[in-house]
Amino acid sequence: MLKTQITSAIPSLSPTTNPKNLQHFTKHVTLSRRCFLTSTIPLLFTPSESSNLFSAPTAEARGLFQMPPVRLSNRYFLVRAGESEFESLGIINTNPVAKTSVDNGLSEEGKRQTARAALTLKAMGACEDSCWLWPSITQRAYQAAEIIASVNTVNRSRIVPEYSFLDARGLGAYEGKKLNFVSEVYASDSISARIKPPPIDDGTPNESVEDVFVRVTQLMSILETQYSGETVIIISPDSDNLTVLQAGLVGLDLRKHSDLSFGPGEVRFVDANDIPKYKQPASGNFQCLNPPSCS
Repeated sequence: MLKTQITSAIPSLSPTTNPKNLQHFTKHVTLSRRCFLTSTIPLLFTPSESSNLFSAPTAEARGLFQMPPVRLSNRYFLVRAGESEFESLGIINTNPVAKTSVDNGLSEEGKRQTARAALTLKAMGACEDSCWLWPSITQRAYQAAEIIASVNTVNRSRIVPEYSFLDARGLGAYEGKKLNFVSEVYASDSISARIKPPPIDDGTPNESVEDVFVRVTQLMSILETQYSGETVIIISPDSDNLTVLQAGLVGLDLRKHSDLSFGPGEVRFVDANDIPKYKQPASGNFQCLNPPSCS
């Protein structure tokens, strides 16, 4: 009986080379397919099942990642790589051209700081079941990932290098200057998250807090889409990526991101309900529920 109904639902048509006939044939076959579906579905399902087939709700999607998030699908640890060779000399180095240079790697002190970070993660049970390491491709961050993987017995296949979203914040004309000039950048940040450092023509970006916020939000969108129920360790070459990210996650005014500053080799578990007590903002005025638009 099903074969008979299927045969009768599709008419026998032979198109000719006439374009009008071909157009009519195509339209007729499309309509016939619809007739075929509507005529055969009742035979394959009960009346209640066939009516629910087209009215069934679509699967709930995670949608576009927003800051602060309603919930997180994974658990996250934030790690700043240990001191770099440039930092040991007290020099600002944020040009992405040099990010894979050996000179941008960990200093001897930076290696010790990273080893302590790796042991801290082990004590926190970060990789007891399993974990993914997401380091910046920047030399010092990737070196940090290798040390963390070794101490926590993580297979190298679980190190996923990030090529742009975790680049150190570009500080423009401050490139090559002493590290204490960073205080001038943070003073501007406290006025507006849109103020960029002065530009320079050597290829170093001059990024505002909002620029960094866009990058780290894109990173979180990828992680929340790619994984579910996993542990992800984000390893950044600098502090600003992590402070802007944490400020966004907990709903702090981005202008106060430096209040959450990470020291070299510092590890922090992401808890959207908890701001580190020793770095609480001075008042509730710093809350931001719609970053990067904070007022």
